[in-house]
Amino acid sequence: MPSRLTRTSARARLQKLRAAIRDHDHRYYVLAQPSIDDEAYDALVRELSELEHLFPDLVTPDSPTQRVGDQPTRTFPPVTHDVPMLSLANTYVEADVTAFDDRVRTGLAPDRPRYVCELKYDGIAVSLVYDDGRLVRGATRGDGTAGDDITANLRTIRAIPLQVPGVKGRIEVRGEAYMRRDDFERMNSEREAAGEKLFVNPRNSAAGTLKLQDPREVAKRPLQFVAYGLRMPLRGPSTHHDGLQKLRAMGFSVSRHLRRCSTVAEIVEFWKEQGAGREALPFDIDGIVVKVDELRHQERLGAIAKSPRWAIAFKFASRKAETRLQDILFQIGRVGTVTPVADLEPVFVGGSTVSRATLHNEEYIRSLDIRVGDTVVVEKGGDVIPKVSGVVLAKRQPGSKVFRFAKRCPSCGSSLFRPEGEANTYCENQQCPAQIRERIRHFSSRGAMDIEGLGDAIVDELVTRGFIRDVADLYALSQRAEDLSELDGWGKRSVANLLDGIEQSRSRSFDRLLFALGIRHVGESVAKLVAEHAGSLERLLSLTHDDFDEVSGIGPRISQSIVHFFADRSNRRLVERLSAAGLVVRAGPRSRPAQGPFAGKTVVLTGGLESLTRDDAKRRIEASGGRVASSVSARTDLVVAGADAGSKLAKARELGIRVIDEAEFLKILEETASEA
Repeated sequence: MPSRLTRTSARARLQKLRAAIRDHDHRYYVLAQPSIDDEAYDALVRELSELEHLFPDLVTPDSPTQRVGDQPTRTFPPVTHDVPMLSLANTYVEADVTAFDDRVRTGLAPDRPRYVCELKYDGIAVSLVYDDGRLVRGATRGDGTAGDDITANLRTIRAIPLQVPGVKGRIEVRGEAYMRRDDFERMNSEREAAGEKLFVNPRNSAAGTLKLQDPREVAKRPLQFVAYGLRMPLRGPSTHHDGLQKLRAMGFSVSRHLRRCSTVAEIVEFWKEQGAGREALPFDIDGIVVKVDELRHQERLGAIAKSPRWAIAFKFASRKAETRLQDILFQIGRVGTVTPVADLEPVFVGGSTVSRATLHNEEYIRSLDIRVGDTVVVEKGGDVIPKVSGVVLAKRQPGSKVFRFAKRCPSCGSSLFRPEGEANTYCENQQCPAQIRERIRHFSSRGAMDIEGLGDAIVDELVTRGFIRDVADLYALSQRAEDLSELDGWGKRSVANLLDGIEQSRSRSFDRLLFALGIRHVGESVAKLVAEHAGSLERLLSLTHDDFDEVSGIGPRISQSIVHFFADRSNRRLVERLSAAGLVVRAGPRSRPAQGPFAGKTVVLTGGLESLTRDDAKRRIEASGGRVASSVSARTDLVVAGADAGSKLAKARELGIRVIDEAEFLKILEETASEA
């Protein structure tokens, strides 16, 4: 370093060093083609650090020296995704891919779809947001709508650029954080030598690493990143394939195992090739992902509550192992579903040790003739959930007996009931202790009311001792604090912590309360739709099936379940008690204004728009007071018809609903903006 360095020459040298280090990082971590040795690279980093120390005001957030923060964070703040990170529908059989292709072709007719097939990495989905080329936010998928802000942790991954030169505006890059198998094995060897606990598999290790509170510890773990999606509203690509190529040009690692396909036969061929070669890859995959290539086609197809209609995960056959079935136990769910569970001799399969596996229902056991004492085949459904998939009849012991399904609930002794035409068996006793426990566990879970300190063991004890009989009783426990503190193992501090967790749950949002109630078919995403549509618990109690017709994402089965739940007197009494306990029973204020050109109107978008994406159009309508529905009905006020509009346009004309084209739609938006 020159002895007399001016500020101007220092700035120029800093820029040159940063550019050189970024280039070497890209060559090493993305291309796996290093161009200098470690000693030369370390010298560049050392010079950069020394120069920034001399001129601290010239340090930039995207400098390679700023990848690791100085202090650990205590919590990961929640962050709402600009566009929901939907999960993919998945299958293991060709017939489902054919059905998917049929649906796509019907939805796009007369256009013909083209697909992009790529690897499904076995890692953790994350979102990266860049403003004017600078990384400003990194987040987990979470529930799809909102995730955890883990920017500090993701900045430590050298395969993730901190800066993307030449990019203006806001872009979002989605991809997978993962570990290579050799890196994972090396890390485990080092932990074993240090006497530390070993990790089970690369995916779990990657997930646990991203949850660490100290980014300095994260930086020590060999995380990788591969990009698979680009959202770029300004001058963005027109196809998914072009988006991947643009990501590669920006400096992101993108899988080279890609193929454009036009038929199911071509998709299946790619799937078979990748399945046959999966063990030779340096990282784990559990299938391929099939996506419609044209982005305008993706917009036309849209999505259901949790999954896009334009993509599907085509997974590989699960990894399997053999072990002995020691017993068949029964679990009672929160709605009374009786699920048989296999008690197994522990066996290592698919990266973890399995001792319990689902047997689904009575018909499943009967169809496979599963018997206690059998040698059974255990596999990981989706490489995640263990299940018994078969019996090794050649190893069956003489004298084995056909298994008889329980006739009475093992928890309360009530007679079990199997509805005609259904596979599941139910305990219909609402006061069944097992059901009560499961309802309370679900109610207090993280995605629901998130009551800290209310673990499974505590729920069991509170129910067994009669302190709580339903979820509303939780909010009366503060009146029995002294009784609780007298229980074995309970002190005043543990009681105070539990009561504090219950007290904090009173402020959870209305949609989380609806999800926590455990209404059949109402998950987190649907609960948000219901809360927004109803607005309050009082109004929700009066809604009928027809009132949900206009809500995109809520079909007849879901609406029937909701109406049936609140028609039950005991359920109505329960929610009334929860309301009286001070829980939030109204939706929060909406971000969109009450007034605007679309205020109070239900709008349907159909066909392709050239000037903005379907999501952007939806947000503009909602920002102007309107609501976007997915289907045309007598309650629709307006239809915006873009290019290649199909059946929705025809139905709108049939019903006499006003239709405008893209030009008129943009004119309305522009007039609104100028008035503002």
